[in-house]
Amino acid sequence: MANLTDSSLGRPLDCDLLVIGAGAGGLSTAIVAKKHGLDVIVIEKDRHFGGTTAFSGGVLWIPGNPVSARSGVRDSREAALTYLKNETGAYYDAAAVEAFLDAGPEMVDWFERETEVKFIPTLYPDYHPTVPGGVDIGRSILAAPYDIRNLGADMDRLRPPLQTITFIGMMFNSSNADLKHFFNATKSLKSAIYVAKRLAAHLKELALYRRGVQVTSGNALAARLAKSALALGIPILTGTPARELIVADGRVTGALARGPNGDLRIGARRGVVLASGGFSHDVQRLRRAYPHVRRGGEHLSPVPEANTGDGARLAEQAGGRVDIRLKDAAAWMPVSRVPLAGGRFGVFPHLLDRYKPGIIGVTRQGKRFCNESESYHDVGAAMIEACRHEAETAMWLICDHATIRKYGLGFAKPAPVPLAGLIAKGYLTRGATLAELGAKAGIDGAALEATVREYNLGAAQGEDRQFGRGSTAFNRYLADPANRPNPCVAPVGAGPYYALKVVMGDLGSFDGIRTDTVGRVLHDDGSAIAGLYAVGNDRASMMGGNYPGAGITLGPIMTFGYLTARHIAGVPERAAPAARVQSLADAALAGAAASALDATAARSAQGAGNVA
Repeated sequence: MANLTDSSLGRPLDCDLLVIGAGAGGLSTAIVAKKHGLDVIVIEKDRHFGGTTAFSGGVLWIPGNPVSARSGVRDSREAALTYLKNETGAYYDAAAVEAFLDAGPEMVDWFERETEVKFIPTLYPDYHPTVPGGVDIGRSILAAPYDIRNLGADMDRLRPPLQTITFIGMMFNSSNADLKHFFNATKSLKSAIYVAKRLAAHLKELALYRRGVQVTSGNALAARLAKSALALGIPILTGTPARELIVADGRVTGALARGPNGDLRIGARRGVVLASGGFSHDVQRLRRAYPHVRRGGEHLSPVPEANTGDGARLAEQAGGRVDIRLKDAAAWMPVSRVPLAGGRFGVFPHLLDRYKPGIIGVTRQGKRFCNESESYHDVGAAMIEACRHEAETAMWLICDHATIRKYGLGFAKPAPVPLAGLIAKGYLTRGATLAELGAKAGIDGAALEATVREYNLGAAQGEDRQFGRGSTAFNRYLADPANRPNPCVAPVGAGPYYALKVVMGDLGSFDGIRTDTVGRVLHDDGSAIAGLYAVGNDRASMMGGNYPGAGITLGPIMTFGYLTARHIAGVPERAAPAARVQSLADAALAGAAASALDATAARSAQGAGNVA
């Protein structure tokens, strides 16, 4: 391992591989490289490790994965290939897709076997299950919950979960049942007791550790990866931003960084991996890449503020290319601005409310513009298109009093949590009538009344006659199964009414550094820059600006991190990779014959609030 005491003396550090960034991309690459014999150092700009992963749902989209196979689900590689061809369209990259489909299941098997990382199945449908090759279940898997006390003294360096989607810092267990207890706490003695116990345990954790220690979703994945890296002796130097790459004779041989104790010069014999999380907070690049920002609209990303495009900048300085080519240059996420204590504000990602019956979304003109129960990315893309002639890209979620008290709306919680504070702070707008609501919120009130009348005509029969809401398995997945006949559709009933303004955000950039399949950063002419690699959201996405399913960021991120590390370590190409993948799935199915999970058990492992 590198002699880290050298840094305190102002002398350089040396390693085989330097990884810049400590999210899933950087940590997975570091772990695989270390396991294959390389001396690795990870540096992280932020004071926390975990990157965007720690804020995410911790879901990986991996067709043919062994985790789903163990629960009795069989997937077809041919179907997945067909699906990706349809989803990526003109941006289909055959080499990247083939490599992903071949290596993804092997990556999952390797991490579960070799590291602290463990996964559980989900019931997520593909986001477009009616597209040829799409499926209703089996391609998305979720990081298993984790007790972060296993990190020991490094627990405080793990990025906490996103504040706006926790309840006093508490993460929900990865099951629909957990959330149902919280929703039913005032209606059921059993649920009330359950909630009381959960709150008591969490408050005890806060008193002892100043944070919740039983984590789920992306926080669990980040913790598991960090634990695996640290157990291997990989230094994770937080608060250490990279400033400049070192280039000698046309090859990247290290980087200059600034640590808490001063400047560092880190030599890297095999090269440098860029894994800084993309450019979601690089204002100048956003103006080039995001159409709503170009026309003056607001953009509020919930990803870590440290994701300012450092990897892209370093790649360009070394002669690499950062493409801005996609119509949808990021994984769009509709968000709202949440007022917090001390004049601060947070960003709330709208993951669940849009699917619930009785909630609709309208533009400033008071008109619906899409199926609100499609994925966050699809609704975001529809927002950008609907507002293409406007300076501001925004929609307003609208519902009646009974609906907001049953399901909540954005950061506003269901009953019995009061709404008055959020109304007073301007987060929610309330009106006795739709016309009054429109006047207060800045929406065309007459058009809003007409929109609700038209919507209600079909909604009374459980139909969305304008946009077909509830017509796919994915639409229905996060809705309310108790609402019949359509879990996504119910009329907007009697007032008072509520409006919540939603603007554009993202879960990470899709456009990014141009690489080859194994992650080598490329010049404009397509030649590789020796010693320089990119993984994670720094690397351009293989999805072509589309979002096919839950986990299509983290799935490829860890798969290509795995492949990039193997390439750097000189691991020979696998023989007949497709056959290897099929054998993994077959073995998992065979081993699961006596204990395959049924659909009910699989549902108990699903996190209702997860985001890919």
